[in-house]
Amino acid sequence: MQRKVHDNDLWFRLDNAAKIYPVIKDHELTSVFRVGVELKKRVKARQFLLAIQALEDRFPYYKVKLQTGFFWYYLEPDDQPIAIEVDKKVPCRAFGKKELMFRVLVRENRISVEFSHILTDGTGALEFLKTLLAVYFEKCHLAAPAEFQHLDVDESPHGEESLDAYNLYSEKINAKPPRIPAAFHVPFRLRRRPRFQVLTATVPTASIIKEAKAHNVSLTEYLTSVYLFSLQQVYEQLPEIRKRTNRKILRIEVPVNLRRIFPSRTMRNFSLYVIPEIDLRLGHYTFEEIVKTVYHQMQLETDKKLISKMISRNVSTERNAFIRGIPLIIKSLIISKLYTLGTKQYSGVVTNLGNISLGSNVNALIDRFIFIPPPPNKVLKVNCAVVGFEDQLVLTFGNITRSRELERLILTFLVKSGIPVKIIR
Repeated sequence: MQRKVHDNDLWFRLDNAAKIYPVIKDHELTSVFRVGVELKKRVKARQFLLAIQALEDRFPYYKVKLQTGFFWYYLEPDDQPIAIEVDKKVPCRAFGKKELMFRVLVRENRISVEFSHILTDGTGALEFLKTLLAVYFEKCHLAAPAEFQHLDVDESPHGEESLDAYNLYSEKINAKPPRIPAAFHVPFRLRRRPRFQVLTATVPTASIIKEAKAHNVSLTEYLTSVYLFSLQQVYEQLPEIRKRTNRKILRIEVPVNLRRIFPSRTMRNFSLYVIPEIDLRLGHYTFEEIVKTVYHQMQLETDKKLISKMISRNVSTERNAFIRGIPLIIKSLIISKLYTLGTKQYSGVVTNLGNISLGSNVNALIDRFIFIPPPPNKVLKVNCAVVGFEDQLVLTFGNITRSRELERLILTFLVKSGIPVKIIR
């Protein structure tokens, strides 16, 4: 948190991960994601409005607008009330210049929050939603159990909640980024605008965890392996001439919540990624071979020392005196080019928000949680977000193409593995 030179208003620097999003975002590539919950009963309007009012002063680092400086974008506080909308439009829409960069949506029994990645990541958004739920249930005279952990709206925000944790945990490590060759991307044609579509499916948590354990891997490692195996099928279905001209490295970006590695209470972005891969120049991979490859790569890449090196590399670029002195208009051109090059390095994204449990009393009031990823760009085209609750794992695919072939292959693989799949929307 910093103070402006010209007045007494607080302003916030963008965290290290957020700096790319103001440059790349547009009406289609919004950088907006959603975390939602479906209750077993219809939302009570009066109690819900009271809950929102109780939250107005608890998250000052979210009640901000993006401003353009000479060298960097920055966030300036804004006192307008939290926006509440009826949930009837395309999810993950862009925010207007006069809006805050998060919104709350309600429809029947569903409550959702949408955030720009400029503000936070999935963990921060989930903490906001959990706090909203806790206050809402309190207004409905439903006592939350002690195990329902959430932020206290009657307490002032802790100073660490608004910190840029990347800078806090950055060490001085001289390490140049490795050169990573471009990866394969699905060949599907883009839809007409608005392009973004969502497909959501549920699977029994016990069934898919049982299958993951049978392969001695975690749930995230198992789903990443299924995604890679399905991408391999997409590649193998191509005509021979297109196989010869297409890239043959399949690589998945898997975000890692750094709060599990470094102690941090930040409510801003604090995640990095690992990118397990297979190289089809070496021939066809069986699923067992992919699982083994993914497991070892993810175990290695989530090592604390390697994560520290990645944090250091990212933050050192930001701190470089020469780069800091470049005007924002030129920085934006460079960042935009680097983003395009970066996206070409991976074939898909699997984001797992984890398993959510709010305590037996509260869990009994909820059907499911849903996590919708930001619209993918024109290179990536498809992505996937996952969240677990009780006996359900919810998979949500974001897609901007005319094809659902990748989703079909992934879900068919699960069914053939003995995991029941139910498409809910």
